[in-house]
Amino acid sequence: MSEAVAVVRASRPNFLVLAPLCVGLGVAVAWQQGEPPALLDTVLVFIGALLAHAAVNLFNEYEDFTSGLDLITTRTPFSGGSGALPEVPGAAKRVLAAAIGTLALVILIGLYFLWQRGLPMLVLGAAGVVLILTYTRWITRSPLLCLFAPGIGFGPVMVLGTLVALGARLDATALTVSVISLILVSELLLINQIPDAEADRKIGRRHLVITLGTRAAARLVSAMFISGYAVLVTGIITGWLPLASILSLATAPFALWLVLKLPGAIDQPDALNVLLGTNVAILLATLALLIVGLSL
Repeated sequence: MSEAVAVVRASRPNFLVLAPLCVGLGVAVAWQQGEPPALLDTVLVFIGALLAHAAVNLFNEYEDFTSGLDLITTRTPFSGGSGALPEVPGAAKRVLAAAIGTLALVILIGLYFLWQRGLPMLVLGAAGVVLILTYTRWITRSPLLCLFAPGIGFGPVMVLGTLVALGARLDATALTVSVISLILVSELLLINQIPDAEADRKIGRRHLVITLGTRAAARLVSAMFISGYAVLVTGIITGWLPLASILSLATAPFALWLVLKLPGAIDQPDALNVLLGTNVAILLATLALLIVGLSL
């Protein structure tokens, strides 16, 4: 495998669909407000979000390789990194350069929107950059921060940042959508930490799977699913979300199946992998259906 291919793999392209979905939520809310955003601004927001997600992944891959974590972790299709750098160690500097380059492009796009929109863009943009730079090295050593940081990045920062960049309002709909994203993305990262817990502990990480144990983490996964759907239902009842958002509840039976199966699958890698894959599908389908519901 060439170094260039290793860099592309380190960006984890399979998982980059999450960023466009979170931006899509912001765009759908902006359209619902009745003022279609400018095409150039919309395209730039999508590009910026994709680059931001790629930058997080590239920094994460580089840090996990240099810390030695990649050499002791058991990779699954949904956790443990891409495995690109253990296979091509010589690509490490290129991965770091790609991480810095993508982050620089994100900042350039952010500066354009800062010029357009002013202080609110600075607050959300700076929060996003801080999360990108601090997640792997520092945030993963604080259990609560580690739980919510990914959700904050993909929820409030990305969804609300999209609305600010497009000149839309931060109304009750926008806040509700961003909270749903926050909870469900945080749940995704939590469940993906279960197979990595032992390796993570050895290099000094302290997330909730390590501090609480896998059984308690499985219960927390259930609580976060319930919370996410509860916010969704509350949004529909209060009128903060349009009635068509009820489409998103189509994934709830699959989430229920997952949380019932999870405790028995924790020590069975093959069964756990099936649940991790199902969990990704639940998250992506819920967000996609929410975009459809907001757009109808």
